Amino acid sequence: MLQSKTFPDSAEFNLDDPNPEPRKHWSDYIQGVALMIERRGIHLRGANLEIASDIPLGGGLSSSAAIEISSAMALLANSGATLDRLEIALLSQQAENEFVGARCGIMDQFTSCFGREGHALLLDCRSLAAEYLPVPSEIAIVVCNTMVHHSLATNEYNVRRRQCEEGVAALARFLPRIRALRDVDSQQLANFACKLDVLIYRRCRHVVNEIARTLDAAKALKSNHLTKFGKLMNASHVSLRDDYDVSCAERDIMCEIQTTLPGV
Repeated sequence: MLQSKTFPDSAEFNLDDPNPEPRKHWSDYIQGVALMIERRGIHLRGANLEIASDIPLGGGLSSSAAIEISSAMALLANSGATLDRLEIALLSQQAENEFVGARCGIMDQFTSCFGREGHALLLDCRSLAAEYLPVPSEIAIVVCNTMVHHSLATNEYNVRRRQCEEGVAALARFLPRIRALRDVDSQQLANFACKLDVLIYRRCRHVVNEIARTLDAAKALKSNHLTKFGKLMNASHVSLRDDYDVSCAERDIMCEIQTTLPGV
């Protein structure tokens, strides 16, 4: 039995059902995780779970990954079983991909398992190598709420994923060794821009440049160049808005306002 302090309805599911169907319900995240653990060969005991959270839902703070990781750990502990944190992260990603239906990467689940207070986490999503980058104590990171909610299972995330994969397939005709957009640099992308649909090119340009910005941001943090770090964050928003089309008017206004404030 599942109950949440956030939602009025409860839910339950049978752990012995080998092929359950998702219900497009908040409980899918927990059921998906339980299913993947069972398929891993760990038999879970039945449980009554009550869920409480102070993470805003649909606010871009990875609430889905948080519930997946915490539920996995609770179900494992209740069953006297253990898995290492990396495997928990991978199983949780698999649950979201295969059961919930969102083709997310590993970043959110990995961060929920390995995040460290006072640090940014530089993650290589291919090798899963990670590096902790101390955030200077003299700055504060402020999280602002636009009050606009999103849902990865129903929004444009899967569409963007398909568009980027279409770009990789097109570029691979000219760059046969590439497996993903991380294997393409900005110059290569520019060289073959005429071979891509305009929309697909914009999607690819965001990803290629965002990877470069991430690496530059890590260098800026290491060298305490906070102004440069901030400029890279601003550039990231512009790219998300103009090339990836995943911003909204409220976020655009909030970002525009913050650039005028002293100390930001």
